[in-house]
Amino acid sequence: MPKKADINRIIRLLEECYPEPICALEFKKDYELLYAARLAAQCTDVRVNTVTPVLFKRYPTLEALAAADINELEKIVHPCGFYKVKARDIAAASAMLVGEFNSKVPDTMEELLRLPGVGRKTANLILGDVFKKPAVVVDTHCIRLTNRIGLVNTKDPAKIETELWKILPPDKSSDFCHRLVLHGRAVCTARSPKCSVCILAGFCSYIKNKPSK
Repeated sequence: MPKKADINRIIRLLEECYPEPICALEFKKDYELLYAARLAAQCTDVRVNTVTPVLFKRYPTLEALAAADINELEKIVHPCGFYKVKARDIAAASAMLVGEFNSKVPDTMEELLRLPGVGRKTANLILGDVFKKPAVVVDTHCIRLTNRIGLVNTKDPAKIETELWKILPPDKSSDFCHRLVLHGRAVCTARSPKCSVCILAGFCSYIKNKPSK
């Protein structure tokens, strides 16, 4: 288990380097983030951000999405891949939000997980970014960086979430995960990480265990 002082220092370093821990997915309404996150599965955020403006212009309300022609919906989300299941989930989730939640995205993990296509990663994203609640979003960047740094020793998202809940201050957890994404894209990339310029080099197990040239 990492020392509390180390965790706090890692958090501060990331805060200094990335003062604005913004979500890469663009949205204006709560349900727009919900569906952007669904489209982002096995797809880049950049591509999702080109598709969602088209989607939400064509279907500007939850009621419109719930009544959408599934074939037309599939064509719009097609660039994001897995378009059939994603279109189906968006339409079904919209119908559930309209019919059971008074056209409002729920603010609890339990209710969010009832929505078609919503897993813990998306639910945590909604809780953190929409409702400003403590949240741990375990995406590919989080998995890679927390293992490299040595905060966890597992690739299982559920186990990583559990471990991070144990060590992260609740009020810092959501922003911490966003900062990991920013750091993962800028420095700690999947291939050829820029270890020589990494602000977390002093804490990183990956660097410490790297063979000397």
